[in-house]
Amino acid sequence: MPEPAKTQWMADELEALRHSGLFTHIRTLTSPQGAWLIVDGQQVLNFCSNNYLGLASHPQLIEAAKDAIDRYGIGPAAVRTIAGTMGLHLELERRLAAFKGVEAAITFQSGFTANLGTLPALVGKEDVIFSDELNHASIIDGSRLSGAAIVRYAHRDPADLGKQIETSKKAGYRRALVVTDGVFSMDGDVAPLDDILAVAREHDCLLMVDDAHGEGVLGRGGRGIVDHFGLHGQVDVEVGTLSKAFGVVGGVVAGSQRVVDWLRQRGRPFLFSSAMTVPDVAACLAGLDLLEGSTELVDRLWSNTEYFKREMQGLGFDTGASTTPITPIMLGEAPLAQDFSRKLFEAGVFAMAIGFPTVPRGKARLRVMISAAHATEDLDRGLSAFEKVGKQLGVI
Repeated sequence: MPEPAKTQWMADELEALRHSGLFTHIRTLTSPQGAWLIVDGQQVLNFCSNNYLGLASHPQLIEAAKDAIDRYGIGPAAVRTIAGTMGLHLELERRLAAFKGVEAAITFQSGFTANLGTLPALVGKEDVIFSDELNHASIIDGSRLSGAAIVRYAHRDPADLGKQIETSKKAGYRRALVVTDGVFSMDGDVAPLDDILAVAREHDCLLMVDDAHGEGVLGRGGRGIVDHFGLHGQVDVEVGTLSKAFGVVGGVVAGSQRVVDWLRQRGRPFLFSSAMTVPDVAACLAGLDLLEGSTELVDRLWSNTEYFKREMQGLGFDTGASTTPITPIMLGEAPLAQDFSRKLFEAGVFAMAIGFPTVPRGKARLRVMISAAHATEDLDRGLSAFEKVGKQLGVI
């Protein structure tokens, strides 16, 4: 049956994406997450996943999920405010608050929905959001949903933030919110949260940080960016995810009891979408046990990161401005990045190309995600493949 004319524009746009090298080809995994994967039927070294600490297939998390299913079933079958709040949810929220060093926490179905729920609950049409120009898509979408005016400030630039706040004062906004990623997911650089806090305080703005790539990575034993800067009790709202370092799925918002109580009343994904599932919650609790019990996994993550970056830079690769385990291999144009990714895959290394619109045009890259699950031999295997392909394509 022929496609209707009313969707012809989709075919045209898809063809344009293919022609420009920006069409995303999605590969399929048939193995657990880990240092090595089975992808499209081929065993490859995993340089793609956000599985920072190797917890996505950790035996302790798997066992906790199985035990919880036996005891409680699988799904809550309701939203949290009707019949979906289980004792496990409350235990996870209590434990996460203690881990983050705050009064309270509330969980959502994902980090994305945490931002979609939090931003519209904090500000509305009479308000303004000051947002780092490279903030994550979930912050952008949550800001749009809020109806507040959105003012972007230059990336990681507290001085420009202050300038934008001053310029906006004449508009007479009711409330102002400053929001930033903690660790920026494409470049791996860290927000200067202490300086941003100083600006927010000076102008009496709420401050919100999305710590998705900081939890399990920065701070004491992976407690995140607020701990990293020693700012406990000073940042109004911390948003995070349980799908990266924790290896599961879910979102969390941490802060004062007042903020959490308000989100329980006005956070729309909390109010209108079913709660986190039983095995997910139980696995997250097991992940907390591991993080609170030892810094071994976090220490190994950073040791692997330092080794890989040092060796890649020694080979002549540009690893951008990253100061975290996120390691962008800057290549420039999308077709080159996609070609590099394909040749790496043929060499047994899985590192996906990232181009526009995820990153600006001309800044295409491979984003290598280092994990505590990698052994030194794994990293050496990856380094060898990068060197081979890099020379073949004239990158180094």
